[in-house]
Amino acid sequence: MLDTANYTPRLKTAYVENIRAALKEEFGYKNDMQIPRLDKIVLNIGAGSEAVKDSKKVKSAQEDLTAIAGQKAVVTKAKKSIAGFRVREEMPLGVKVTLRGERMYEFLDRLITIAMPRIRDFRGVSGKSFDGRGNYAMGLKEHIVFPEIDFDKIDEAWGMDIVICTTAKTDAEAKALLKHFNMPFNS
Repeated sequence: MLDTANYTPRLKTAYVENIRAALKEEFGYKNDMQIPRLDKIVLNIGAGSEAVKDSKKVKSAQEDLTAIAGQKAVVTKAKKSIAGFRVREEMPLGVKVTLRGERMYEFLDRLITIAMPRIRDFRGVSGKSFDGRGNYAMGLKEHIVFPEIDFDKIDEAWGMDIVICTTAKTDAEAKALLKHFNMPFNS
């Protein structure tokens, strides 16, 4: 267990010491509060049709996402019934977790340095997945690229959505911020 009283994540230290100054110079900000920073990272696993057939699948996804995030995942439920998909209102369909602060920096560090290099045929992430307001979304086909997941004990390889929310006003500012964190963009 980490001694959190005296511990600061590596990426947070890099942001405070180097990245803020580089962004301020690059974009010519007058005020330090204008400099973009990470706001939160949202992780989501949608169990979907698997959850409809077997309710234990959502529990499995919740345990896996909790292990990856280091924070308890919340079960997401259907808002309304859809007969064609055999979904009833309030039926559990997936799990999500929102990371902020220290855990957010720790997760981003593990994603970039450990998980992404383990992705099969990885050639970088798309540089076009920004939403126009400085947020970046990406997906993973398998959650087993994270070292917290024991490959022998999983019953299902889940896909996973990762949304990195920043305080940047434009996509260019957000992309520059993530590039400074060594996000491997392919374009």
